[in-house]
Amino acid sequence: MCLFPQNEVKQIQTPLFILNAAYDSWQVRNILVPGGSDPRWRSCKHDIKQCSAKQLKILQGFRDHFLEAIEAQGDSPTRGLFINSCFAHCQSEIQEIWFAPGSPVLGDKRIASAVGDWFYGRSWFQKTDCPYPCDSTCHVFKNSSHT
Repeated sequence: MCLFPQNEVKQIQTPLFILNAAYDSWQVRNILVPGGSDPRWRSCKHDIKQCSAKQLKILQGFRDHFLEAIEAQGDSPTRGLFINSCFAHCQSEIQEIWFAPGSPVLGDKRIASAVGDWFYGRSWFQKTDCPYPCDSTCHVFKNSSHT
């Protein structure tokens, strides 16, 4: 699902919950600015707080294109959505992100609550965060596999 969701979502007929960061750090480092492409991005692509105003504008455009692609899923109750403004990747892989009291929050719900409520039919959940830097619940990981 990470690559080209606009080509996949329309074809999926089973219930689908998309959990992703609008600034997916893996996509930034490997698709938007792949290694060796522009040394001026070296600091920014590893830490969004190090980005220049021009780089942030490009990242906002990247976010906008991602959100346009995601909109193709429609707003059916069989479609769940948790898109936050974290600079992260794999937000469901470890319990520290998924279950912890400090888990990222969107619409007053942590990731596990949003997914669980949607999965068990307790409530419909489709939320998209405001643009960076509005989300104070994001985690910063030193382990590169999670950023």
